[in-house]
Amino acid sequence: MTAAAAGDAFGSMSRGVAASAAGTLAMDVSLYRQYRRDGRRESFAGWETSEGLETWDHAPGPALAAKRVLGAMLGREIPARYVRLNNTTHWGFGLATGAGYGLVVGRKHKPKVWFGPPLGAAVWASGYVVLPLLGVYKPIWKYDLAPLANDLGAHLVLDTATAAAFRVLATVRHAG
Repeated sequence: MTAAAAGDAFGSMSRGVAASAAGTLAMDVSLYRQYRRDGRRESFAGWETSEGLETWDHAPGPALAAKRVLGAMLGREIPARYVRLNNTTHWGFGLATGAGYGLVVGRKHKPKVWFGPPLGAAVWASGYVVLPLLGVYKPIWKYDLAPLANDLGAHLVLDTATAAAFRVLATVRHAG
């Protein structure tokens, strides 16, 4: 790979990370709005950082995935004081997905917003393959339709917003 090609790849990945930061925030705002519609009142900052979460018993999927992976890597149980890794894992995965998106889309295609929904559906579906293997989720057929639809909707928001932000960033790059 030439230095120019490596620079282009790095630039595409960087734009993907920046775009997915916007997408991950859009997903979180969407999920928080649902949280508020359900009658809960915690602030966005408290909700976003898993404030008050102290044990693994009620930890969401991203925290449990981090616990499993880190526990396997370190060969020991991860203490409950790290349960708030939920937010770090969620954002880390979102940003990593954006880097991959930027690498694939940014170098070969003119980015389109409609690339987002298929990516969102693919990321959502892969979660119901990988996370049951980690023991974090049940198999997909054991869930009711409503939680699956809500989760799919959140991923469609995430990756549609990522694709839209990436398109803007790519357009700004080419205009400058």
